[in-house]
Amino acid sequence: MSKSKLTPPEMRRYQRQILLDDIGLEGQLKIKLAKVLVIGSGGLGSSVLQYLTAAGIGHIGIIDFDVIDESNIHRQVLYSQNDIGKLKTIVAEKKLKALNPFVSVNIHNMPFKQNIQSLSIVNDYDLVIDCTDNFETRYLINDACVLSNKPMVYGAIFKHIGQVSVFNLNGGPTYRCLFPEMDQDKRLTDSRNFGVLGTLPGIVGCIQANEVIKVILGSKFVLNGKLFVINLASMETFITSVMRKPDAVNVNPWI
Repeated sequence: MSKSKLTPPEMRRYQRQILLDDIGLEGQLKIKLAKVLVIGSGGLGSSVLQYLTAAGIGHIGIIDFDVIDESNIHRQVLYSQNDIGKLKTIVAEKKLKALNPFVSVNIHNMPFKQNIQSLSIVNDYDLVIDCTDNFETRYLINDACVLSNKPMVYGAIFKHIGQVSVFNLNGGPTYRCLFPEMDQDKRLTDSRNFGVLGTLPGIVGCIQANEVIKVILGSKFVLNGKLFVINLASMETFITSVMRKPDAVNVNPWI
């Protein structure tokens, strides 16, 4: 696979994206050269991974340690009945390579923890996509991105409501600027503790994937310093500003 240019098969595959004025050949090559890390390959991750793979992101990393459960399948559309009991990363790698053979997929069968290994993996990528389902991991991802100076594309779901934002980009706010500290109320709203509409992670994941592409292309319309919220029950959406707080962007070193 040529790294410095698009091959004829890639030109044919991505022709509808290349036709867009804000992408073109130069933008598609940026997409091809990008290295993104997706942490979590469940509901949000299923959508993010498929659309970034289809779009031609050249290098995709996946961190997850979970196995596929039957209760996952209604919303984690990367997987099927025959995948139950298998590691998500292994199944995801196989299906993504079948979707787009021009994309390199690197899997890490591990939980994301506060250690040198996790921080080292983050350092290997251009940006990180948070597709997790709990606050503890999300704070760790934020802090790792701050320490590594990597943008973080955030997504979260709760029942019928989804959120998307981009943190730590070009001096913009971090996740801790929005939610400074972990507390008990946040633990109670982890997605592991409530129901969720099956279509919600698909929609939110698509928006996350869209923000990733915009960051790679250098779009001025990225959700940097903005929190997008959608309620699928009422079909209401709004965007609110997130301010950078100096006391929230200094995190303790992990080493």
